[in-house]
Amino acid sequence: MTEGNFVDYIKLYVASGNGGKGSAHLHREKYVTKGGPDGGDGGRGGHVILRGNKNLWTLFHLKFKKHIRAGHGEHGSKSRSTGADGEDAFVEVPLGTVVRDAETKEILFEITEDGEEKVLVEGGKGGLGNWHFKSSTNQTPRYAQPGIPMEEKDVILELKVLADVGLVGFPNAGKSTLLSVMTSAKPKIADYEFTTLKPNLGIVEYRDFKTFIMADIPGIIEGAAEGKGLGHYFLRHIERNSILLFLIPADAKDIKKQYDILLDELRRYNPEMLDKERLIAISKSDMLDAELKAEMKSELDKTLPVPYLFISSVAQQGLTELKDALWKMLNSSETAPKSI
Repeated sequence: MTEGNFVDYIKLYVASGNGGKGSAHLHREKYVTKGGPDGGDGGRGGHVILRGNKNLWTLFHLKFKKHIRAGHGEHGSKSRSTGADGEDAFVEVPLGTVVRDAETKEILFEITEDGEEKVLVEGGKGGLGNWHFKSSTNQTPRYAQPGIPMEEKDVILELKVLADVGLVGFPNAGKSTLLSVMTSAKPKIADYEFTTLKPNLGIVEYRDFKTFIMADIPGIIEGAAEGKGLGHYFLRHIERNSILLFLIPADAKDIKKQYDILLDELRRYNPEMLDKERLIAISKSDMLDAELKAEMKSELDKTLPVPYLFISSVAQQGLTELKDALWKMLNSSETAPKSI
């Protein structure tokens, strides 16, 4: 998936259908002198319905379709014939889509399961025909109900990527390189900061044909929760990841400090993120010799509060161990060892 095709924010105008009018018809037939009222009911207006689709990864298919309208209900007719219901408008969205009212910013609902359907705006109810209003004292009602008008609304669709593992790190920490090596994804890779402008997803192949999904989130900098850099715009994607994989380069001046800064930005954005399982991958470790790695390991055992391991995406070092650790965390609630 290219960056240009990844769309995670869309504003839509949605309108349901009008309910059909009830009929005020009076029965007329040869040799029937007093047929009486026989007007049918109007049909229901169409709903606008959001439906989850596990095969979609982005809101790109809605980028150029900003108005969604359902069909109007047909009017009732003679012989108590009910008008046809208006055609419902179905909008397919990827799992993890959050729907907000564009005016109040209130969250209306979210779609998290394949095939899940939620009515965004309801169609107007059809009016009752005049045969409903006949009585002993009103045997020939010449009126019927009008249909209820449509509903219309401006809504915002926000996609929060549903991935098993989310990569968290500063710009140029090697997240895109790791994703390209562990999956078939082809993210943009360059030696400057903020190379990744949109989240990238990849499927990691594990043993016995098992898989899990990894997401590369644009780099976070200090102050991201207040809107600095690009990371603040994409922090919402990390909310839905089961495991947070912190990627910190081996040549960082202070690995523990970088981890604390990243963790603090997540906490300030949403404190619930601290409840997720965390793992630290020290990238670019092919630059370290055995002696320096042992020295760093001795220091990190004392300072890092979560499990960690050394990896190198370029040299293909430690990637199998990383997959094993992630798979164990995804499928077990037990605490992983401090050093792997």
